[in-house]
Amino acid sequence: MKNIKTKIGVIGGSGFYELLENAKEVEIKTPFGKPSDKILVGDYKGKSVAFLARHGRKHELPPHKINYKANMWALKQLGVKYVLAPCACGSLQPDVKPGEFVIVDQFVNKTYGRDDTYYHGPDVVHISSAEPYCPHLRLEVDKIAKKLKIKSQLGGTVVVVNGPRFSSKAESKFFSDQGWDAINMTNYPECVLARELEMCYSAICLVTDYDAGIFDKDNKAVEFTDVAKVFAQNNVKVKKLILKVIEDLDTEKSCSCHEATKNARV
Repeated sequence: MKNIKTKIGVIGGSGFYELLENAKEVEIKTPFGKPSDKILVGDYKGKSVAFLARHGRKHELPPHKINYKANMWALKQLGVKYVLAPCACGSLQPDVKPGEFVIVDQFVNKTYGRDDTYYHGPDVVHISSAEPYCPHLRLEVDKIAKKLKIKSQLGGTVVVVNGPRFSSKAESKFFSDQGWDAINMTNYPECVLARELEMCYSAICLVTDYDAGIFDKDNKAVEFTDVAKVFAQNNVKVKKLILKVIEDLDTEKSCSCHEATKNARV
């Protein structure tokens, strides 16, 4: 691990395993237990990239059982400064359509029981969550999505629920009535843990369905097979976008995210 230096991390599905050159698996021990899986470190277009399967290689970890703290800590130990986090989400608004991307800039946390900080004392840190997703990295992702002609929405609020169940129609209607754009089960606490570790983090939410069927013309409630099907159909776009971001990203550029705890310590 001492000889590995990588500034870009990707957390997502297992489809990235075959895309990196000179790849090797790295097992990292953390003070918080094991990450979801071994981390694959390899090269793409001359840049070192660390890839971690969020749910494990065989998708054996449900959202509420993911060791988010170990995952983010492991990436930090490898030197990662920029985290790209593709994920599936449901739409809460009629103009946020399945198959499109939402590059969210805000979250509402509706999870429970998840350890969401590295600071339980005696060190006390109060990070700002006003901009929980890196503004600069989000703009870079959006710019490249437009260049690739991938339909995406820059900005939006994702409500993060605990899972593993999907929402009731009443819950979905409530979330929609608040004006929130998307619903997901993994964005929190990934984004705030990344911030505590002073890493830039951008979620790339792929819309797979209208949540609980609230805007579906057939009033069809979401099922996992539907989510998996749409995600698989658009997986090529996800990979294409992320690989181009990796290629174009200036990893030497400084960002306020890299000093997120500077004025947050008691």
